Amino acid sequence: MGRVRGLQGRTAVVTGAARGIGAALAWELAVRGMRVALLGLEGEGLREVARGLPAETYCVEVDVTDETAMERAAASVGEALGAPSVVVANAGVAEGGPFGACDPATWRRVIDVNLCGSATTARVFLPALLGNRGYYLQIASTAAFGSVPMMSAYCASKAGVESFAQSLRSELEPEGTRVGIAYVHWTDTGMIRDADQHTVLRELRAHMPPGARRTYPVESIASWIARGVDRRLATVYAPPWLRWVQPLRPLFPSAVTAVSRHALPRMADRGSVSPTGLLGPGGRAARSMQRAPERD
Repeated sequence: MGRVRGLQGRTAVVTGAARGIGAALAWELAVRGMRVALLGLEGEGLREVARGLPAETYCVEVDVTDETAMERAAASVGEALGAPSVVVANAGVAEGGPFGACDPATWRRVIDVNLCGSATTARVFLPALLGNRGYYLQIASTAAFGSVPMMSAYCASKAGVESFAQSLRSELEPEGTRVGIAYVHWTDTGMIRDADQHTVLRELRAHMPPGARRTYPVESIASWIARGVDRRLATVYAPPWLRWVQPLRPLFPSAVTAVSRHALPRMADRGSVSPTGLLGPGGRAARSMQRAPERD
């Protein structure tokens, strides 16, 4: 109970909080007695989540890739709820399909939201976290363990946020601010349900080992993550068995290449390798904010 009492009365920020892991994690932190600021693109979705939380809340409709808007959001959170002690960079989008066939603007949008948006989130809340000796949690993915074909932007972004958080940890922890990385596996969110409707991603998952294909309830994933927040852990595994996969990471690239050598030509023969675009309701919201490429 001591760890829970340590969170009571403090402020947490969760990005990408309108649904999925962000919304479920906001609930977990609220029941631990935290005030919760919910950030994301969909204002009504944020407010709907906030209405169900047993805590003081504050909603900010904001694009995590917009640095100026995020600076305003950080200031308004501090005014409304007090300087945050916990910041969770959860906002993320994904697409699938062959790299050469993917729309370049969509590919960049995945990188912008997942990697650059996480860095922006850390930057604008950094003064508060340093002042509170707080905890920054980066939501990564098992995509950081080993890249798979047909998801180049998502895998690059999740490997990127892992490295970003590791670098940030070495800078901040000497000053008492903790940095954690949460490795999340397949979760029952709108993004994953949408992915399963696309042949290219459904077949990719079918080539995984049986245990690795399992999809976990979002409430379970959020509960595992919240326990990591309780303990200010450097590494959070959701589900916990992922910790035993870490030592195998050097083997993944050659294994994935070996499987892909046989699986991808068969998928191509069946015409099942078309780009998916941004996935899920969150992807549709991000698509509406997608900037057109600049032209001379």
